[in-house]
Amino acid sequence: MRILIKKDKEEVGICVADYLINKVNAFKPTKLKPFVLGLPTGSSPISTYKELIRRHQLGDISFKNIITFNMDEYVGIPKSHPQSYHYFMHDNLFNHIDIPKKNIHILNGNAPDLEKECIEFEKKISKIRGIELMLGGIGADGHIAFNEPGSSLSSRTRIKSLSYNTILDNSRFFDDNISRVPTKALTMGVGTVMDAREVLIIITGFNKARALREVVEGSISHMWTVSMLQMHQKGIIVCDKMATMELKVETVKYFQNIENIAANNMF
Repeated sequence: MRILIKKDKEEVGICVADYLINKVNAFKPTKLKPFVLGLPTGSSPISTYKELIRRHQLGDISFKNIITFNMDEYVGIPKSHPQSYHYFMHDNLFNHIDIPKKNIHILNGNAPDLEKECIEFEKKISKIRGIELMLGGIGADGHIAFNEPGSSLSSRTRIKSLSYNTILDNSRFFDDNISRVPTKALTMGVGTVMDAREVLIIITGFNKARALREVVEGSISHMWTVSMLQMHQKGIIVCDKMATMELKVETVKYFQNIENIAANNMF
């Protein structure tokens, strides 16, 4: 596991965008060999999306040959709803870049057969030879996508009933009215996420500090589903200083020293 510690969420966004742009440009995607990218929603990736839009406008990256798969979507609210993840992704990224509409894949929470929707989503990922780079955020309870505590670490894309804590937490996006919050979602599974050839997790803010501690210093556990990153051959965490507040000092210094040595080519 590689951990990059930045000053604040803005620096995190720049770092993640830089990493993605370098990966895509080195890959040299074409129509016949597209770069497949997994994307999250929520507050974690917003600074990254802003930087990607800026760099796209500068001509540093094109999304014409990038295919995207989003992690999750609520069940039962229209795609046009301001809190749907369809709306979020178009408002925060897709409307501002040159990605073809046919290259965007977001789970349909209003599909007539939700189980079939999940199965077909997995088939689409497999058909395109898997995800090259998966970006993800993390919940304060250590969950990724809607894989809340207790989710199987080998889970696949599926229908997920949301916990009361998640519903209560998300009510702030629904005028603090808990009755308006969807109680189910479609989500990639932990196994689906970990199948990506590379996984990069964005963690910012003091409210994520305990989760980061459990993911980095704790054991692999279905109660902290992102802890599965410990088993990935190419797992990266990009976090800000506030998120490291519960890590041991030795842990922080260890990962900082690794990056300093790499940056300075000391060996």
